[in-house]
Amino acid sequence: MPKMKTNRGAAKRFRRTASGGFKRRQGFRNHILTKKSTKRMRQLRRPATIADCDVASVRQMLPYS
Repeated sequence: MPKMKTNRGAAKRFRRTASGGFKRRQGFRNHILTKKSTKRMRQLRRPATIADCDVASVRQMLPYS
């Protein structure tokens, strides 16, 4: 049986947590930053977790994580 391929785009975007979930980076931090408040930018720094409905598809894209 051949090895399964990891989706490289997903591998760059998602990391496995110690409890078995996945974390992701927040969006909306790349450009047009002047109109966004300091509080909003500070809150966007924190990583977010993948929604429960998307965990199955991310797990399939990252079989060895």
